[in-house]
Amino acid sequence: MAHPSTASPLIYRVALPVPLHKLFDYLAPDTILPCQPGCRIEVPFRTGSKTAFLVEITRHSTVATDKLKPINRIIDEQPLLAAIDLQLLHWVANYYHHPLGEVISSAFPVGLRQGKTATLPREKGYRLTELGESTASGQLRRTPKQKGMLELFQQHGPLTESALSVWNSHWRGGAKALLSKQLLTITTLEVNPTKLPVAETSTGDLPGNAHQQAAVAAVSRQLGRFGVSLLEGVTGSGKTEVYMQIIRSALAQNMQVLVLIPEISLTPQLEQRFRQRFSANIAVSHSKLTNPQRQTAWLQMQQGYGQIMLGTRSALFTPMKNLGLIILDEEHDSSYKQQEGFRFSARDAAIIRGKLLNIPVLLGSATPSLESFYNAQRGRYQWLSLPERAGDALAPQLQIIDIRNKPLQEGLSEALLKEIDNTLAKQEQVLLFLNRRGFAPTLICHSCGWVAHCPSCDANLVIHAKQQQLQCHHCGKQQRLLQQCPACQHNALTALGLGTERVEYLLEQRYADYRIVRLDRDSTQRKGSLQKYLAQINLGQADIILGTQMLAKGHHFANVTLVAILDVDSGLFSIDFRSPEKLAQLIVQVAGRAGRAEKPGRVMLQTRHPEHPLLTTLIQADYHSFAKRSLAERQQAGLPPYSHQALFRASATDAELATAFLESIAQLARQPFNPANQILGPTPAPMKKRAGRYHHQLLLQCKQRQDLHKLLDTLMPAIAKFKIPAKVRWSLDVDPLDLY
Repeated sequence: MAHPSTASPLIYRVALPVPLHKLFDYLAPDTILPCQPGCRIEVPFRTGSKTAFLVEITRHSTVATDKLKPINRIIDEQPLLAAIDLQLLHWVANYYHHPLGEVISSAFPVGLRQGKTATLPREKGYRLTELGESTASGQLRRTPKQKGMLELFQQHGPLTESALSVWNSHWRGGAKALLSKQLLTITTLEVNPTKLPVAETSTGDLPGNAHQQAAVAAVSRQLGRFGVSLLEGVTGSGKTEVYMQIIRSALAQNMQVLVLIPEISLTPQLEQRFRQRFSANIAVSHSKLTNPQRQTAWLQMQQGYGQIMLGTRSALFTPMKNLGLIILDEEHDSSYKQQEGFRFSARDAAIIRGKLLNIPVLLGSATPSLESFYNAQRGRYQWLSLPERAGDALAPQLQIIDIRNKPLQEGLSEALLKEIDNTLAKQEQVLLFLNRRGFAPTLICHSCGWVAHCPSCDANLVIHAKQQQLQCHHCGKQQRLLQQCPACQHNALTALGLGTERVEYLLEQRYADYRIVRLDRDSTQRKGSLQKYLAQINLGQADIILGTQMLAKGHHFANVTLVAILDVDSGLFSIDFRSPEKLAQLIVQVAGRAGRAEKPGRVMLQTRHPEHPLLTTLIQADYHSFAKRSLAERQQAGLPPYSHQALFRASATDAELATAFLESIAQLARQPFNPANQILGPTPAPMKKRAGRYHHQLLLQCKQRQDLHKLLDTLMPAIAKFKIPAKVRWSLDVDPLDLY
């Protein structure tokens, strides 16, 4: 019998990266170790062991003490996540109804998830010799560079080469001289072990127009308190300059800054601008970097050495010692919403992080999402406007080309070809946009009507002529390009429709003396190829630029004066209620690449529907007018942001299994009946068969956000008790952006 005074043992309550909505209890070690919530520990799990995340230390468990397993080891002596980081991750797990262990795991780089040591790598550095420590800097007054460097070492101690580069990009000459005088010696140090003061910006702030100055002042005043600002700036209005001036104010107050961007392709040019502007330690994080590179960036920010984090969606949860400002560029972009696994919105979670930390969040876009537009209209966000282009640049002129009953050469009308000829004659650049890669989307037999169809998806195989392949853009299936119809054996196979490869072929024939650059996922697969092409364009070594979505935003091509969107119509008619918003954003963003310098720009939209309301609103008014009209339509229809949605998706190799699973959820959701809750489905997904599986979905829609979450709070524990067939895969998407 236990002695009455014996205290209950300490229990570590941990989150594990497993798809279960629960925490796990383990016995803490007998020895008192400095372990707190936010540390990683290794625990036995099933037949192996896992890296777990300590969430709580308690003396109470619903499991009998003698049934609890002891932990294997403590990995971190100090927490890697602060209490406020854990609070954010708890909120996100609750809001998106996703297992906490998987959510916390997603906040860590791969190596740390695997239990690797949280130490920065070592690199070459310098430290003072005894002579250097005792030498007065005044003795070097005739060599000011050496004097400044000696004072730097005497003030900050040993420094790495990367830290010295942050301080001054021309440090090597001074270091060489101090080494020769035996005042310095070479050593190895952790990457960036010393945080240096931010030096003066290497290029000064641009004066900016009155609107830019007002935006900078408005957000800078908010530093130190929570507030969300929506910076609505027309393309080319200098939003990045506004960001940089606010960032400088934050750095001057010793704050760290998180800048999120939607696309990896935008990172190099923004990083270059930031490095030219700030003598600060800039950490970069995105999926094209190696795992060690991402881990180093994560640890630099977590330990307080990094001052600016520039990253894509996954960088949002990086812990920081003194985060003072969050900026989301192109806040409308759907890339901020994770579409697999843990389906969170980086934009919405960033606002919650700002609220928890009591710091400002700045959302920037030329084409704000209707949700952000709505929040700004209601006064929940501070609305800041940049209505004119920076410098002397003028807004581009939009013009419709009616292609009804007009002959087309590989999708290009005679009117557009004339405009291209005129632009090239003036030695200006042309940008052609077509959001479809490959040669053509369909291979059809002219004799019998046979179509090359993907056997695993409800989709046609796309022709890739240069690789002599047919490819499915949904499941990745590839096969050799056919020369003969497999149905009727005739040699009458024809390419139907347009892709960037096909347009490039025409351009190479017609404009053989000009340089053509194609930018799409196929042409930029090689590492560094995108940067090479962008440099080529900016150096004037390209005359015609042809590309897909990756051309739509962020790029500044000073000599592009003609932009053409070859196929506007494909986005005008869709079953997705968000389709008009996405198309309007795309048109405005692509149009924004024209006339960004002193030369005026023109934008041509080829369409068979010249009187479509979306097009006429954008041409006669602007995106702002379109957004107001679209919100009124959404309100009438009771669609987001005037209601709130959650989408259950299920797939199986047997369609009936997926439907039966969703039907069980629908029956639960309808009890008790609540007229305010709409349960729509189950129905087949718009693409029912994909990668050999049948996809179905169930949509929940409620007028009030709390009603939706109350319903989900009831459903999720009930679903956990279902006997779900092993062949069924399912997911929950709160605030879905794509209903497919």
